[in-house]
Amino acid sequence: MATNISTARNPYATSFGTKVLNSLKNLLPTAVATLILLTIWQLLCSLPGATLPGPIQVVEETWPLIIDPFYRGDGTDQGLFWQLAASLQRVAVGYSLAAVAGVALGVLVGVSTLMFRALDPIFQVLRTVPPLAWLPISLAALKDSQPAAIFVIFITAIWPIIINTGVGVQNIPQDYNNVAKVLKLSKMKYFTKVLIPSTVPYIFTGLRIAIGLSWLAIVAAEMLTGGVGIGFFIWDAYNSGIVSEVILAIIYVGLVGLLLDKIICFIADRVVPAD
Repeated sequence: MATNISTARNPYATSFGTKVLNSLKNLLPTAVATLILLTIWQLLCSLPGATLPGPIQVVEETWPLIIDPFYRGDGTDQGLFWQLAASLQRVAVGYSLAAVAGVALGVLVGVSTLMFRALDPIFQVLRTVPPLAWLPISLAALKDSQPAAIFVIFITAIWPIIINTGVGVQNIPQDYNNVAKVLKLSKMKYFTKVLIPSTVPYIFTGLRIAIGLSWLAIVAAEMLTGGVGIGFFIWDAYNSGIVSEVILAIIYVGLVGLLLDKIICFIADRVVPAD
């Protein structure tokens, strides 16, 4: 009787408990796989002649960085939180600019056959240029490593957004266009009521690809431009011969990249209309 009263008072208790149990079940395979990989890594690094530290050694040598990520020192001597925060700031600026410009250009080449014929070949050529190939040009033009790194992010992220947005516009169902003509919708109403809602899934596909490329590019760019940032932290640790710090930073880079991808997916799930 007590159990029934408790359930009646809290009808969401069973549902919440089920969700937690399902989440744990979903995490279990990942936890087991991670444990196996760590064990293999430790065994390989324990062999004679191994040059890389194992996970136990990495934790021992980087423990101060792990327990105090908010450390503030002079210059580039900063904790991992501030290194990641500096990189994320550059990514946020470059990625936001790429999102705005990419969606605008994607809509332009999608609605205009003339603009598609004029710009698409140029886009196809430029998008194949490796991100770091743009760094010398940006440094020469902007004369500062900070805006140069942001430009590398921008030029890396913009292409998947343009291409996916353009494809989305070109794949708007013809029935939608016919209805818009029958209703004599103005260009603004067509844009807000037909074009954008129909293109949103494609836009978010481009945005998801772009965020991953942005994070990859900033780490590589910071290795060359220097300053506070996770990329320079990795390069500086390597030059100092502290391989454990390099490995720790790589783990953080992967986790942050996963988090950024999940954030875009979370937003997309709430913006993209369900089928």
